[in-house]
Amino acid sequence: LPAVGMAMQAAIYLLVMYLQLHVAYFLLGRILSGLMGDYNLILASCFAYVADTSDKRARTFRVAILEACLGIAGMLASIGGGQWRKAQGYINPFWLVLAASLAAALYAAFCLQESVKQQKPAKLFTLSHYKAVYRLYTAPEHLSSRRKLALYSLAFFLLVTVHFGTKDLFVLYELGSPLCWAADLIGYGSAASYLAYLSSLGGLRLLQLCLEDTWVAEMGLFSNISGLVVISLATTTPLMFTGYGILFLSMAATPVIRAKLSKLVSETEQGALFASVACVEGLCSLVATGVFNSLYPASLHFMRGFPFLFGAIILLIPAAIIGWIEIWDSNHDYSHFSDASLTPADG
Repeated sequence: LPAVGMAMQAAIYLLVMYLQLHVAYFLLGRILSGLMGDYNLILASCFAYVADTSDKRARTFRVAILEACLGIAGMLASIGGGQWRKAQGYINPFWLVLAASLAAALYAAFCLQESVKQQKPAKLFTLSHYKAVYRLYTAPEHLSSRRKLALYSLAFFLLVTVHFGTKDLFVLYELGSPLCWAADLIGYGSAASYLAYLSSLGGLRLLQLCLEDTWVAEMGLFSNISGLVVISLATTTPLMFTGYGILFLSMAATPVIRAKLSKLVSETEQGALFASVACVEGLCSLVATGVFNSLYPASLHFMRGFPFLFGAIILLIPAAIIGWIEIWDSNHDYSHFSDASLTPADG
């Protein structure tokens, strides 16, 4: 459905450009795409599919591969799309958008195998789906898991909000004084930021050989915090690229949190979980735009890089949440006791 919606949006955009209609007609394409799920439902479906088809031990890395796909796609779109638009205008690139959306829809409909083992009849327009998400966070039978679900969701919300908010400001920051970057340097900077997806995937795979996923996420957050602090103080081009380099592991935390969330719910709740995560991502985009885009002009008179420093401070909260959950689990892990070693006095 979301792939069909995005194809309809691209088709309407093409009609508007060919017929030179009023720009308000672009909104019709956005409405149709939004009603059919848009980009967030694509993400929710893909992550839920990976959760359905992978075991718990390999799930973190499988999710990280999807995260890396986002980075690769963004890098190719930024570099190729910008040059294509410059050479031929807007219309031809949107034919590729239409073709890619239709290809995704056809592949999902006819080639992709169903991941749900026990299929049940379900209605499309019903409130039961919203109730399923509500029960996900309030079911009393697994109180400890639900608490961790809420805490990990909060950590995810803060992390993605900072990611969206700072990403929107990079170009503005680079254009202004004292950096004053030209278009070529901005392109290189954009590519460097997307490379973090790939370097994080490789770093996560290597770190998993000697560390638990939780500490991989903590290292990813440390990389993110350190990189943002350096960028907030960058006054020269080498220092700015140093900040991008320190962000090499910054995207390792999000796949770990997604996998942690997935492991806290049953197989039948994966769709509801990732639908709620997609809603959280949509909320992150709204909050990030409102907060960081307002903070940047307000802080120009005393520190141009303050929004990045502010983001680094905010990231201390998810780092604390993830660390606290790991310590709590360690203090309440009794799995090392065997049944034979327990006596009635042990309860």
